[in-house]
Order: sequence, then structure tokens, then C-alpha cells
Amino acid sequence: MRSIQESWLKIKHLERVGAARAGEAMELWAIPILVVLVGVASFGLGQLSALEAARPIVDIRESSRVGEPRALALGGQFVALRTGSVYYFPWCSGAQQIPPEKQVWFVSENAAKKAGYRPAKNCRGLQSP
Repeated sequence: MRSIQESWLKIKHLERVGAARAGEAMELWAIPILVVLVGVASFGLGQLSALEAARPIVDIRESSRVGEPRALALGGQFVALRTGSVYYFPWCSGAQQIPPEKQVWFVSENAAKKAGYRPAKNCRGLQSP
């Protein structure tokens, strides 16, 4: 059985030898590893610059118009189709599909409900019956 002190000295000796070998390995591999890292970084930067060059320039003058802005009608806050059963806010998609000659306008939700209309389910913010 070895004593603790003998084992400790052996471990210390291996540490010194291992550190020397690690230093030699680092001297041997440092330059090739550095060359590979610089190459990978250069490739990555080249890819980023190619992506930046391929991005189209946005110009406000070239933007497409989705739709002309509509002014709110002075007839009220809610609109419905004369032959329909639901009412909308003027900016809801369903209200924008109603032709002007078939629109009925209401000043309040109560007025629309009294006329027999109910709130549209796809128009956010309307009170449900």
C-alpha cells in the first residue's frame, strides 16, 4: 500500500509533465486553429454582405397602394345593409362591402337594435345582444 504522500508526489509530477505537453500541443496547433477560425469568420461575413446586397431598397414612391382611405360618413356611427340583419362599425370589413346606396346609418347601437338589427360577430368592439 502506497502512502498518501507518495501518491501526492506522483500526481504533482504528472501535472507538471502534462502542462509541458499541453504547452507543446498548443504551440503545434495554435496557428492551424487560428487559420481555420479566421477562414470560417471570413466566410460568414461574406455571406452576410451578400444577403445585405441582395435586399431590395425600399422606396416610398414605389410602394403599392392597398386601398384608398375612406372618409367616415356623416350619417352616424354604425352602418347596416338595408335588407340585412346586422350592423357594423364603418371600418369593419363587412361594412366596407355594403354599397353606398344600400347603407342604413344609425347614431347609436340602441337605435340599430330598435330597428331590428343585431351586432356583427366579426366586427370587434360591438356589444353582443
